[in-house]
Parts: sequence; C-alpha cells; structure tokens
Amino acid sequence: MHRYFSKYFPLFFFLLLAGFTSNAQTIDSSKTIPDTLLFRIQKAQSVITEVNAANKKGYQLELYRNSINEVKQTISPLQQDFKRKGKEIDQKNLQSYELILKDATDRLSRLRNNLIKNSNELQRMSGQIVALSNDTVLRVANTGDAEKLLYQQQLSEIKLRLQQTGEATGKNLDEVGRLLADVSALDIVVNDLKAQVTERLQLSGKVALGREVPYIWDTSWLSKTDGGFWANLSSSYLGQKQILTYFIDSTWDKRLLSILFSVAFFIWVHRNFKLSQRAAVRRKIGVLTFSYLKPFPVLAMVIVALNIIPLFETGAPSLYIELLQLFLLLAITIHLRKVLPSKQLFSWLKLVIAYALLVVISSISADGLILRLALLGLNIYFIYMGIRLLPKIRLQQFPKKYTKLVLLIFISFNALALLLNVFGRLSLAKSFALTGVVGLVQLVGLAVFVQLILDALELQIRISSCSKGFFSRVEHNHTRASSKKVLWWLAAVIWVIVFLINMNLTSGTLVFFETMLTKQRTFGSIHFTLGNILFFLLIIYLANKLQKNVPVIFGEGNLSYEGQVEQKSSKVALIRLIIIVLAFLLAITASGLPMDRVTVVLGALGVGIGLGMQNIVNNFVSGIILIFERPFRIGDFVELADKKGRVKDIGIRSSKLLTQQGSEVIIPNGDLLSGRLVNWTLNHDYVKTELIFKVNAETDLDLLNKIIKDQIGKANHVMERLQTEILVNAILANAIEIKVLTWVESIYVEPAFKSELMMSLLKRFKEEGITIM
Repeated sequence: MHRYFSKYFPLFFFLLLAGFTSNAQTIDSSKTIPDTLLFRIQKAQSVITEVNAANKKGYQLELYRNSINEVKQTISPLQQDFKRKGKEIDQKNLQSYELILKDATDRLSRLRNNLIKNSNELQRMSGQIVALSNDTVLRVANTGDAEKLLYQQQLSEIKLRLQQTGEATGKNLDEVGRLLADVSALDIVVNDLKAQVTERLQLSGKVALGREVPYIWDTSWLSKTDGGFWANLSSSYLGQKQILTYFIDSTWDKRLLSILFSVAFFIWVHRNFKLSQRAAVRRKIGVLTFSYLKPFPVLAMVIVALNIIPLFETGAPSLYIELLQLFLLLAITIHLRKVLPSKQLFSWLKLVIAYALLVVISSISADGLILRLALLGLNIYFIYMGIRLLPKIRLQQFPKKYTKLVLLIFISFNALALLLNVFGRLSLAKSFALTGVVGLVQLVGLAVFVQLILDALELQIRISSCSKGFFSRVEHNHTRASSKKVLWWLAAVIWVIVFLINMNLTSGTLVFFETMLTKQRTFGSIHFTLGNILFFLLIIYLANKLQKNVPVIFGEGNLSYEGQVEQKSSKVALIRLIIIVLAFLLAITASGLPMDRVTVVLGALGVGIGLGMQNIVNNFVSGIILIFERPFRIGDFVELADKKGRVKDIGIRSSKLLTQQGSEVIIPNGDLLSGRLVNWTLNHDYVKTELIFKVNAETDLDLLNKIIKDQIGKANHVMERLQTEILVNAILANAIEIKVLTWVESIYVEPAFKSELMMSLLKRFKEEGITIM
C-alpha cells in the first residue's frame, strides 16, 4: 500500500496543482471581465472585419487565373510547332519564339511573386483567426458568471463569424496554392521550350547554310513531313498568328506614337487647307494644286503612319513588316488611282498581287514542289520586272543612283533566291526574295511619304508667308532644299531598318553598335567611349545650328538696307551666349571626362588667354557689355570712323554692319565699345539734312526762299511738322552761298531725298532765271 501510494502520489500532486492553477486562472480571468472581455470582443470584431474585407476583394485570383490561361494560350502554338518532328523552324520564328517565351517567363515570375505575397497574407490572417478561436476569454461559458453571461450573445455571434471567416480564408488559401502549383508547372514547360529554342538557334546557322530540303528535282509534290501539307499550313498559321498577336499586344505604346504623329499630320494639313480657302489668303496664294495631297488627307495620314512605324518598332518580326508593306501598297494604290495612267496602274496592281502571293507562300513552312515552283515563278517575274524598270525608273524624291541601287538589290536578291530554292536552301531563298521585294516596295512607299511631307511643307510656307508667320522670315528655296535633304536621310534610315529586319540582322547590328559605342577606351590616363564622343560632337553641332538660327526663331530675319525699318532688340546675342554656355556644359558632361581634368584644361586655357588671347577676350567681354548696355540695336544706323551703315547682327565676338553700298563690314566688339560711335537712330529715325549751293549775287533772295520752301514741301519723306531753315552761309564777290537745313523722315532715304530736291530746284531755277554759281 505504501509502495503504491509513494508511486502515484507525485502524479496525484501534480494533477491537484494543475487543478488549482486552472481555478486560479479562471478566477483571474473572471476578474478581468468585463474590461478585458470587452477589449477582446472589439479586437475580434476588428480582425474579422479586416479579414472579411480582404476575402471579399478576392485577392484578384480570377485575374491571376486568366493570366495563367493567357500564358498557356500563348505557348500552346509553340508547343505544337516543336512537337512536329522533322519540321525545321526558321531563325526568324525562333527569335520571335524566344521573345515570347522570355515575356512568358517574366509574366509567370510576377504572378508567382504576387501569389506568394497573397499566400503569406492569407496565412497571417488564418493564424489570427485560429488564435482568436482558441482564446478562452471569448469562449461561451456554461458557468453562472453573471458578468460574462451579459456578453453571451456577442460571444456566440463572434464564434459563428470566426468559423465562417476561417472557412473563406482557408478556401482562398487553397485556391492560391493551386494557382501557385499551376504557375510552377507552366514555368517548367516554358523553361523546356526556351531550352529547345536556344538549342535550335545554335544550329539554325548551320541548317540555313546547309541543304535543309531536297533539291528541287528530288522533292515531292506535297510536303512529306508529319501531317502533310494541311498540317504544315495550320501549324504555320497558328505560329505566325501567335507571333503577331504577341508583338501587337506588347508594342502598343510604340505604335501609339506613330498614330499620334500621323493624326497630327492630318490636323496640320487639313487646317492649312481650310485657311487657304479664305478669300484674303486665296487672293495672295492663288489656286493650290497638289497631286499627292488632298484637303481631307485620310489616306495620306495612313501612308505616313505605315511608313514611320518601322522607325519606332525596330524589333518587329519580319511578317509584321511584310504585312505593313502590303497595307502600304494598297493605300498607295487607292491614293494614286486617279494620278497614274491606266497602263502604269495595271502594272502596279500586278506588283501588289505578286507581292501578296510572295508573303503568303513565304509564311507557309511546307517544302513541297508546288510551293517551291510557285516561289520560283514569282522570282522569275520579279527579275523580269526589275530588268524592265531599270532603265525607266525615275523617282524625283531620291537621287537616281540610289534608286538604281535599290532596283539592283531587288533583281540580285531574287536571282539569288531562285538559285537557293533550286539547291534546297529554302529558308534563305524566302528571306532573300522578301528582302528584295520589300526593299523596292518600301522605296516607292517612302517616295510617296517624302512627297506628302514636302507638299504639306509647301502649303505651310505659302500660308505662313501670307500671315507673316515663321516661314515669312526664312529663305524659301533654302528651306525646301534643306527639308528635302532631311527627309531623304530619314527615308534612308527607315529603308535600312526594314532591310535589316527582313534579313534578320537587326539584333546583331544593334549589339554591334552598342558594343562599339559603349566599350571603354583609354587615351593615356583618360577613359572614354565612342558614344560619349559622339554625343559631345552632336551637342556641339546642334547648338551651333541653333544659335545661328536664333534670329529667325525670334522673328529677326535677314536685314536688307532698303528693307522695312524695324528696331530690333539685342536679346538674340544674349540667347546665343546662353545656348553656347549651356551646350558647352552639356557637351562636357556627355563626354564623360572627369571634372578635375576639365579644370586642368580650363586652367591651361586661362594661361593661354593671359599670354596671347587678350584681344579675343576683350571682344568677347565687350560683346556681353553691348548686350546689356545696348548703345545700339539691330537695325540702327551707326557711324564708326569711316564706316557707316545699318547694324545687321550683334555677335559674341564681333558685329556686322551693312553699308549703303551693300557690303557687310565685320567690326570687333572691342572697337565698337571703345571707339567714338555715332548712332543716328537710337531714339528716332528722322535726320536733319543740309544742302549747300551758290547763286548769283543779284538773285532775289525772297523769291529764292519761296522757291526752296515750295519744292521742299512737294518732296517726299520730308518732315512737315519741323521747320525748314534757309540760311545765307557766306557772301562772296559775285555770289551768295545758301545753306538749306530740313528734316527727312528717315536717314535711310536721305540720299534719295536730296537727289529729288536738287533736281526739282534746278528745274525751277532755270524757269525763274536764277543762276547757280
């Protein structure tokens, strides 16, 4: 007995102690009621409300599910393409597939991160629900505690709500887990496809250069790969559709720029045509006749958009560019159907049909004899057409030698495609054929594009000249020539981009130039890149062009001596100075040179300036002082030593004077500031002129005065409100010297006024018998 007691007594003791502890906790817990219970109830309600709000929002699970399905639909055609054994996918499609799979990986990565975040959030809230469910304070007690029984209804409701919230949270957590599993499984498939693409890309060069299909005399009528011709057609359609869908969806922002530019072109042209219909404008510019431009230029807008799209979408797949060119051909056909003669229009339509057939045949992956013979026939037709066009083709928008170069590429590429097709290099044959034909089509499209812009610019020049706008201050022929040159270079860039896209050389070319421009080079202890040097030169070039055209921008065009007298401000020189300083600072920053090295160079320049460049610095500082002090302005008539004329330009180092003889005198600013300068038009343009002549001593002076005043009153450009003075300047033995002082409206017409006055006086003196000595 004692043995059993000693054996079980410790256990009994601990159970008893646990009971006392439990009772103590109950007592302590009961003492916390109602304050602690009320606090716990409020906390539970807050947590339940928060969790329910989050569950009601749904964590965008439906959106994630749709995104996963979109990725599945995106890679499904690729899976089908790769499952077809014996099918060779060309390099262009493989590179497009690589971009699609890269985008799929990025999307799956974002989905995984968002789902993991949601899972962690759901687990946290689930833990809060479990903790509240296990809280003894919130349990419905069967004891007779009167204070806790007061909250029994609230505790029952909280228990029910906790149960419902926990079920909803668990359901969401299970759904997030399933989505995470789907993402992981899909990621494995995408990685497997990426590995296959990488492997095939590594082999694509060897396959393309090698014979990928039998010689044309050994091939069968239809493709013998898995599934035959129709399976190849279906697979090609799905693959190309997926490539186009992906690219169009992923580059909508770049396409938007092209659309905005073309809409701006439409508004610009349409507005100018409306302005040209006004009676006052029509009287000045006459009837406008443009072969390419219409008052409501919808087709012109489409042609402009289709031409500039490759400029913003350099990474486009070749099929996308080929379809763009097809749409461009159709738009040009509609646009020029009334301009081209019927014979040329028929030839043009044959080109459109042949090009459309080439695009369709090239997009089919089959290698049967029928398709290869069709491709061969198109190559022969294009070669024949190119040979016929070679001596006749004339595009006034481009130099003749470049037009012929494009035509020679068109002929040679089709001839090369014909040979490659015969000897089993089918992918290369399609690539060369499309590149040659698209090059010719692009040239025609760009010619129409350039002509549309030139016509629109011509319309703007005429409208602006009538309203004294910007183009009224520039030389029109120079503007036309410069604009044509800029558009020619733009067209050349677009043509090269399209050429590289069709030859599948875009990425390689971009990588080459990026490497060449960003590779760090060393010259002594200075590190630089060619890109920095290029930016440096570009900034200096643009700043130089801009500062030269500042007068035109601010309405201060070229000045002629007999032109309209206008008081021009000197702000042009100040703006030029600001442009030069900012351009220098930007160029130094773009060059990547360390500032300590720049400081050393500037210090050396300071020494050089101190030793031998005092005059240059003097003229430079004098130019700045002239800008702010403004002793004269552009258009003023000034006199310095033996030079006089109108101020044509105020520069940083020197200023230009336009003399009455039409010559331009360049005067250093230091001389203008330190010399004795006379400004005849600082406050006004009118000037007092004098005329001295001698008459016989027997002349009636009263009659002479009357004649002079009458003739001055009849003369042009005289200031009638200012009194004319007629003075006896000297008395000689047999003559009297007369000085006439009168005011002329402008110093610029003084010589003409004196000439007119002297001729009229001479005529009257002869009539009155007055002898001039």
